[in-house]
Amino acid sequence: MARIVSPPRDQLDKLRQKLEPGEKLVFDFFDQNLPEEWEIYIQPHLNGLRPDFVLLNPKVGIAVFEIKDWNLNAMEYWLESRENKAPRLMAMKDGKKFSKQKDNPVDKVLMYKKEIHELYCPRLEKRAGFAAITAGVIFPFASDNQVRGLFYDSIQYRGLLDYYNYNPISGSDSLSSNNLASVFPESSRRYTKCMSDEMADDIRSWLVEPDFAATQRLSLELDVNQKSFVNSRTASGYRRIKGAAGSGKSLILAARAAKLMEEGKKILVVTYNITLMHYLKDLAVRCSVQNGKVRQDITWLNFHYWCKRTCIEADCEEKYKLLWAHSESDDATEDVLNNLLPGLVARIIENDTDEIVSRYDAVLVDEGQDFRLSWWDVLRKVCKPDGEMLLVADATQDIYGTANAWTDDAMKGAGFRGGWSELKVSYRLPPKALEKACEFAETFLPKDLIDLPKSLQGELDIYPCTLRWVDTTPQLASDICKQEVLGMSPSASSELLAIPDITFLSSSQKFGIEVVGNIGKEGVKTVHTYSEDSSQSRRKKMGFYMGDARIKATTLHSFKGWEGRALVIYIGEKVDTKSLALIYTGLTRLKRHMDGSYLTIVNCCSELTEFGKDWDVYENKT
Repeated sequence: MARIVSPPRDQLDKLRQKLEPGEKLVFDFFDQNLPEEWEIYIQPHLNGLRPDFVLLNPKVGIAVFEIKDWNLNAMEYWLESRENKAPRLMAMKDGKKFSKQKDNPVDKVLMYKKEIHELYCPRLEKRAGFAAITAGVIFPFASDNQVRGLFYDSIQYRGLLDYYNYNPISGSDSLSSNNLASVFPESSRRYTKCMSDEMADDIRSWLVEPDFAATQRLSLELDVNQKSFVNSRTASGYRRIKGAAGSGKSLILAARAAKLMEEGKKILVVTYNITLMHYLKDLAVRCSVQNGKVRQDITWLNFHYWCKRTCIEADCEEKYKLLWAHSESDDATEDVLNNLLPGLVARIIENDTDEIVSRYDAVLVDEGQDFRLSWWDVLRKVCKPDGEMLLVADATQDIYGTANAWTDDAMKGAGFRGGWSELKVSYRLPPKALEKACEFAETFLPKDLIDLPKSLQGELDIYPCTLRWVDTTPQLASDICKQEVLGMSPSASSELLAIPDITFLSSSQKFGIEVVGNIGKEGVKTVHTYSEDSSQSRRKKMGFYMGDARIKATTLHSFKGWEGRALVIYIGEKVDTKSLALIYTGLTRLKRHMDGSYLTIVNCCSELTEFGKDWDVYENKT
C-alpha cells in the first residue's frame, strides 16, 4: 500500500509556505522510517492552526509534531519559573533578555493535541482517547540532551514525565541515527481499541490539503481564444469583453495584467467589490514567472478606494471629507458614492496639470456590469496616451441594477471601436450545476439581460457534483445553515472534502453574523466579512482570502467573481429582481472538481420551492 502524503511529495518544493531545512529533514525521516500505514500531512490547515506535521494511522492513532530549526548555541535559552503558571521560555542575546514563550513548542504542540481530541475527533473516548494522540517536539539542529534538558520543567509542570511515549522530545541525535523509537515511540504500536476508520475520517477532512492551496501551484490554463486576448491589444488600446459566468473573463484580465507588468508597464486593476482583489491577485500570480512581483508591482484597488487615494494624492483630502459631511441617510451616501465622489475626482484629474495624480499604461476593470459609465469615464482620465483600457462584464450578474446602462448607444464616446468580444464557454461549473444555473436564469431573470453559460461541445461529464436543496423557515434557518455547513464533510463520497474549502454565503450581514456565531459555538473557526458596522466589514473584506485555513463566510455580493468547490447558500423569505440576480450569481460560483463539487441551498422563499424539488437531494425541514 502506497503511503498517503498530503500535499504530494512532488509538490513539496512548490508550497507557498516553503519547508524549512529542518522540516525537510523530518519529512524524509518519517517517510523513510514509518510503516506505510502511517499517513503524513504537512502543514495542514487545521481550523486556523498550522502544525508542521500530523501523522495518522486508522488502526493506531494520531501524532502532531512541532519542528524548530533553532540553534540552541546561538543564544542562551532557559525556562523561567512563575508562581501558579507554566514556566516561561526565555532567551538572551547581546545582553538583552526577552521572552520566547509564544514560540514554546511544548505548549504549542499540547494545544494542538487538545484541539484534535476535543474538536476534530469527537468520537475518541474522553480519557483513553487522549492517549491515542502523540504530541511531539523535534529540534533537528540541537542534540537530544540539549532539547530535553531545556524543556524538562515544562514537561514536569504539565505532569507528563510518566507519559513520555505520548509526548516525546528529540533532537539531531535521534534523527541522524534513524531512531524512530526515540522520535515517535507509539509508531511501533500496531493496534489500539481507541482508534477506528470512522474516527480517522473525522480528522482527515481537517488534514487533507484544500483545493485552493493545490490550485494555487498550478499555472492558469487558457484556451486559444482566451490566449489571443491576453497576448494582443486592439489598435485603439480599448477592449470590452462579455461572457457568461465561468467563461474566463477574470482569468484574461489577470493574465493580461501579469503580461503587461512583465513588459515593464504600470498597471491599475479596478473592481467594485473589495474582496475580488484577492482572487484576481491569486490568478495573476499563477500566470507570471515573476509571481512575487505581481502583488506588489500592480496597483489593485476597488473603485471607491481609488477615488479616495486620488483625492489624497492631489492634496484634496478636505474636499473628500466635505462630501461625507451631510451623508447621514442611505440616499445621501449613495449619491456621494455614485455621483459626487466620481465627479470630484474627475475635476481633480482635469485640473492636475502637474500630473501629481498617478497615471497608468493600462487600466483594467473587472465585473464591469457593476460600474457606471461615469466611473469608466473618470478612469479613462488616468490612462496614458496610447495606453490600454480593458472592460470585462456579465450582464446576467446584474446585482446592482447597473447593467442596463451599458448599451451600445450609451457607450458611444467611451473609447471603444466595434462590438463586444464574447466568451461563450463556461469552464468553471460542473455540467449538472451549469444546467441548473441556466434553468434558474431562464425562469427568473429578465430575458434581455440573460447571457447563459454553455458547456464545451463534446465535453465529457467527468466532474461529480452533489446538488442539495433544503426548504426551511426563518426561525430555523440559522441552525439549519450551521448543520449544513458542518455536515458537508466528511462527505459520503470516497474522496475527502477539506474543511477550509467550505464557504457559506448569505445576502444579509445580520443573518451571516448569527450563522458564524452558531458555528463558532461548536468550536469551529471561520474567516468572515460580516459586521453591522460598514467600516468594520470593509476592514474584514481586506483580510478575506481563500488561502485562510478556516471555513469561509461572506455575502453573496462579496463572493461575486470568486469560486469554490463546496458552497452553502442561504436564501431569505423575499426576493426581487436584484436578489434573484444575486442568487443566480451564487449558483454560478461553484467550481468543478474531478473529486466532486458540493452545492447546498437553504431556502426560506416559497416562490423558489418548486425549483428546488428536482435537485439531487430535496428536504423540507420546517
